[in-house]
Amino acid sequence: MTIPSGTPKLTERTPWLQPRWFVKLFWKAHRAMFRISGGRRGLWPAKDQRWGALWLTTTGRRSGQERSVIVGYFEDGPNLVTLAMNGWGEAEPAWWLNLQAHPQARVQLVDGLRQVVAHAATGQERARLWDRWRSLDKDLDGYARRRPVETAVVVLEPATEPV
Repeated sequence: MTIPSGTPKLTERTPWLQPRWFVKLFWKAHRAMFRISGGRRGLWPAKDQRWGALWLTTTGRRSGQERSVIVGYFEDGPNLVTLAMNGWGEAEPAWWLNLQAHPQARVQLVDGLRQVVAHAATGQERARLWDRWRSLDKDLDGYARRRPVETAVVVLEPATEPV
């Protein structure tokens, strides 16, 4: 019998998470705080040993409308790196599905706006960036085991042309 990739093994520690309703409510409140404060609250820069928070605006894959979300990130040279983990829920996050259809996006950081183009890291790049995330979150592998699919490592590269 084969165990699907990402399935927790009984011998591995699976970290505790807040209930799904709480995670969703928290992120809705976080986005509302960002909007109500006019962008003055809710984002923070990434540091050497701490991930930051950015406001990501994508184009809806079906609607064509702008869709925004707050995600965690760290900097990798000129690139920003995030995880398509949907609060460690089973489904892929809508923003990642949108980026797969329309890779051009806009991010707002504490220090300003950037136009970016997204791609999923693969191979050695994915392994290196996953290890970097692991250094920021000791429970990363345990959280990732909760998902039935591999969690995409999303690289947001600076756009060379206006988006």
